Amino acid sequence: MYLVRPYTPPFPFTIAKLNTVYPYFFRRVDTKMTRERLSLVDGDFLDVDWMLKPEKTSSKIAVLCHGLEGSTSSKYIRKISEHLHNLGFDILAINYRGCSGEINKAKRIYHSGATDDLAEVLEQKTKEYHEVYLVGFSLGGNLVLKYAGDPKQKKIPNLKKVAAVSVPLDLRACSLELRSPANEVFSNRFLKDLSEKARQKNKQYPGLVDLDILESIKNVWDFDDKITAPIHGFKDAEDYYAQCNSKQFIKSLSYPTLIINARDDSFLSESSYPIELAASNKFVRFQAPKYGGHVGFVQWRKDIYWHEEEILHFFTKHDV
Repeated sequence: MYLVRPYTPPFPFTIAKLNTVYPYFFRRVDTKMTRERLSLVDGDFLDVDWMLKPEKTSSKIAVLCHGLEGSTSSKYIRKISEHLHNLGFDILAINYRGCSGEINKAKRIYHSGATDDLAEVLEQKTKEYHEVYLVGFSLGGNLVLKYAGDPKQKKIPNLKKVAAVSVPLDLRACSLELRSPANEVFSNRFLKDLSEKARQKNKQYPGLVDLDILESIKNVWDFDDKITAPIHGFKDAEDYYAQCNSKQFIKSLSYPTLIINARDDSFLSESSYPIELAASNKFVRFQAPKYGGHVGFVQWRKDIYWHEEEILHFFTKHDV
């Protein structure tokens, strides 16, 4: 039985916004990784970063997926890589299409439900391992849960456990939350970065993006409605969110799965805390601590943060 350890941060980390931004500005990271470029079946590429044990001595690998407009350089990716590697895991961290510092070649970029890319990486790079573990943060959390829970998705046979942190389980409702005044700074940053990618993509494929519409977009919902959805074959934002939200797949998860969503995460809607739904599936452990912010969970004067300790315990010592 998995025993939940409480997260009780000292003040001021009971302030959600501080818990969210503190790691970005102040956490020290010196993790070294080795990059590989993977060719995809559609002619595009993905850049992935590795941490390997000497002489291929590890039989287990953790595959990591970052959040919206993040990358394998994101501090939360680097630190969980370091901690898992120290426990004997090889590490494979994925940069989504267009997120490695170089725009990708295909018309498409990435989105919250692009499990085809995750599946292709897993098929290419994890066959030699006895045990594969998935870790996703925010958008990446939605991605790994959708991959593991979607009955239509072909799975690798060596997948063992899944962990997802700060997950927008209800994409539609969480996109609306991003429009709130409390999230204005974060929303504007996301929109700026996404819009720049759209402009780069339009240079590759003139006419792919209506630049006049792009300039008029004021929030992530509208970007998904006018840019993300049509580029990736969805009717509109409503259709995109409905097809890709991972909440609908919680009931069908059949791997031991840890989901951590802090109650004070301003990015998440109330519908992203499906306690009863999760409890109805014996494979799922859902944790909703009072504090933590969005991918925060700072532990003062400790190199390892609370959610990282939870993932390590879940992967190495406990089933659900």
